[in-house]
Amino acid sequence: MTSPTDYAHLRAELDGLTTEAFRPELAEIDRRSTLDIARTMNAEDAAVPAAVAERLPEIAAAIDALAARMARGGRLIYAGAGTAGRLGVLDASECPPTFNTDPSEVLGLIAGGPSAMVTAVEGAEDSKELAAEDLTAIKLTDMDTVVGISASGRTPYAIGAVEHARSLGALTIGLSCNAGSALAAAAEHGIEIVVGPELLTGSTRLKAGTAQKLVLNMISTLTMIRLGKTYGNLMVDVRASNEKLRARSRRIVALATGAGDREIETALSSTDGEVKNAILTLLGGVDAPTAARLLDAADGHLRAALEAARPH
Repeated sequence: MTSPTDYAHLRAELDGLTTEAFRPELAEIDRRSTLDIARTMNAEDAAVPAAVAERLPEIAAAIDALAARMARGGRLIYAGAGTAGRLGVLDASECPPTFNTDPSEVLGLIAGGPSAMVTAVEGAEDSKELAAEDLTAIKLTDMDTVVGISASGRTPYAIGAVEHARSLGALTIGLSCNAGSALAAAAEHGIEIVVGPELLTGSTRLKAGTAQKLVLNMISTLTMIRLGKTYGNLMVDVRASNEKLRARSRRIVALATGAGDREIETALSSTDGEVKNAILTLLGGVDAPTAARLLDAADGHLRAALEAARPH
């Protein structure tokens, strides 16, 4: 049971966090018109990209290190509690349909397990040990990268995940929204996006959540670009698992090659619907088995495979 002394210490800790700061000028915001509150909130949100922009060198350095690990077979693992954990799970779950990654390549761990995505699991975020157990359960190795996510930068689950991962030699990234955070200090790559106090005191699903989402978008998207999952700004590794994505696949092949509908259908049919392979057959003038071999030799990078296919 937590003692009054412990609570006093925690309160003092929270009082020192920018993300928890009280804003007297908004103390009567509930008396304003809905439109006025919406304008205020919109203005608050507009400041988030600028805060992210200040940390682009750190973000880029972390991505380069991460991409190098993944190119050698490592995994990307997000770990967080509450909103931060949910954002990590969201980003991980969008990688297979967008970049045709295996579901085991990018993982999201949330304190309290999958049920915590929709229901708060009391106390789960307070355990460093739980984070270590969750990482052990997925057989973390020194090839992997763990991204601890916490708006406050003090969440034990996120810090515990980073500390455990680093002790095993894994690459570690700490994403926080407070300067001088324990999470950033614990990680090899600390990223602190300081967005300031929230519209609602301590509600870090707002600006802090938006900042974290923007950075996670960058981490996954730029890593996949570095891994050859795109061709220019086309998602050539998209997995056509439904009608919308099948239509998108055809459109991507058309944009990349300028080929007609019949040629595109033939190419996709010959490559079992693999967009990247279909583009290579059309632009490189090779058959489907050759396209597959060239892409395998180029570690999936379409530009390199095209260079190899074209006579010099």
